[in-house]
Amino acid sequence: MELDILDLTSFYASPLGGVARRIIAQKVRHHWARAEGETLIALGFGTPYLGSYRGEVRRLGAMMPAHQGALVWPPTGPVNTVLVDEGRLPLADNSVDKLLAVHCLELSEQARPLLREMWRVLAPEGQLLLIVPNRNGVWARREATPFGHGQPYSRMQLERLLHDVFFTPTRWSTALHALPIGHRLGVRWAPALERFGARLWPGLSGVILVEARKEVASAIPAGVPAKRAPRLATAEGLVSRRHLSDGAAASTG
Repeated sequence: MELDILDLTSFYASPLGGVARRIIAQKVRHHWARAEGETLIALGFGTPYLGSYRGEVRRLGAMMPAHQGALVWPPTGPVNTVLVDEGRLPLADNSVDKLLAVHCLELSEQARPLLREMWRVLAPEGQLLLIVPNRNGVWARREATPFGHGQPYSRMQLERLLHDVFFTPTRWSTALHALPIGHRLGVRWAPALERFGARLWPGLSGVILVEARKEVASAIPAGVPAKRAPRLATAEGLVSRRHLSDGAAASTG
């Protein structure tokens, strides 16, 4: 079964999803403590992790792949989400300072072309933060959560893949060390188990977070076409609230 926007929103509305969001959001902030005046874009399903940056960054947006569908976010005010073709992101070259990819890489059928497109839109020395299911973790084996779908990765696999497309990993971390148990006691004890598991079995985490820097000294591989846009595409200029809602309904229906 392919993961879609309804599955993702349902998970994050659940008690277990709420715990996962808080734990991962803390890790994202640990990697990117400051982002004043920068352009921060999420690719995949990143809205649960963008809220704390509202009012801080210069531009904030979420691009949601067409195969998943999209939702309106935030619920009030200008829409900051847009449905995209992950192979042709509607952004200018070198236009993004920070790119967060979550529920994205593991669900893509073409990981390298996707990463090359991320490389294209990132500014020189721009930062990519990938959050992917850990191949060795329990969460990757539970299809009841979004982290149990798609292709999980090990640290070695991620490092090799990033180097292939001219990213240099600069910082690693892990999250979701507690078991993916959705009943009340499991959710209640999840924060304590997270701290305990991070010390005792870090290699068995549910997800791996890797921060990577775009390298500009290397040549772009042959056969990778440049896709230029005249300016940074903003959600306000791309789509109206009604159009986005209709598109999301059509994609998930």
